[in-house]
Amino acid sequence: MANNIKVKRIGVLTSGGDAPGMNAAIRATVRTAQCLGIECVGILHGYAGLLKGKFIPLDDKSVKGITGRGGTMLYTARSKEFATAEGTKRAADTCRHLGIDGLVVIGGDGSFRGALDLSKHGIKVVGIPCTIDNDISCTTYSIGYDTACNTAVEAVDRLNDTMQSHERCSVVEVMGRHAGHLALNVGIATGATIILIPEMKYDFKRDVVERIRKARLAGRNNFGVIVAEGIEAKAYEIAKAIQEETGIDTRLTQLGHVQRGGGPQVRDRVVATNMGYLAVMSLAAGESNKIIAMCGDNFVSIDIDEALNMTRDLDAESYKMFTALTFMDKDVLF
Repeated sequence: MANNIKVKRIGVLTSGGDAPGMNAAIRATVRTAQCLGIECVGILHGYAGLLKGKFIPLDDKSVKGITGRGGTMLYTARSKEFATAEGTKRAADTCRHLGIDGLVVIGGDGSFRGALDLSKHGIKVVGIPCTIDNDISCTTYSIGYDTACNTAVEAVDRLNDTMQSHERCSVVEVMGRHAGHLALNVGIATGATIILIPEMKYDFKRDVVERIRKARLAGRNNFGVIVAEGIEAKAYEIAKAIQEETGIDTRLTQLGHVQRGGGPQVRDRVVATNMGYLAVMSLAAGESNKIIAMCGDNFVSIDIDEALNMTRDLDAESYKMFTALTFMDKDVLF
């Protein structure tokens, strides 16, 4: 392949919400490019930086030691201007002006839609899925998800200790604007009493109040309610209503952006490194309009148009299993 490399200079950017593992993906991208003799340019602040001409040269020295760091060394931002036809054209013109033959975009669905728009102006693009919500339909796993889960689980475990000591109910809001993957798995891992997620409709009296009462009658004296931020009711409303209906001292904790921070766990470092490597190899082979995704434990390359039209449902079996084990209700299983 050394004599048949299709690109001479590539750009790399991170876009949308930050996630643990972004730096590992950047490092793999840069070092793979250097290995192939391809120049690498870092674009600061995502698509906004592309429009404003914010760039830095990247080499093995500039990415040394960043694999274990959280956040993104290239920073990230959202850009309304880029979303316009004029903005996208100007961004593509900037790539051509700088001699960028291909672009590695690390982010989520919104970032990939921006990459697709750039490709229509002749820019070769490859995407790397990275979001703590794990809601990118084309891949079974997105960089940052495992670390975010572990961060949230550690926080909830600590809260459970003090809730048990005071015989309280803890309502914990985790991220997940449109998807409940994070809330579901955090709830399962921490032995929550209730999990409320956007994908599952619920009746507050039946599915929250009565289940807490049932758990109390069974001898439980502290309760955990994990709430995805995307459910219709607000977390503080849920906490207030639980206390009013049950008389149990109920406290709300919103984990917020702490879930995005911290050094990536092993899985995110390994997945990000593989994806960064494969993204550059794809561009070097002359491919474009691709997303490096996971299908089970395997890495695959998917056309962006196809990827953006895919849908993926929540794991309903896991939710059913949680409900059955929490309330020892065999009827749930049949």
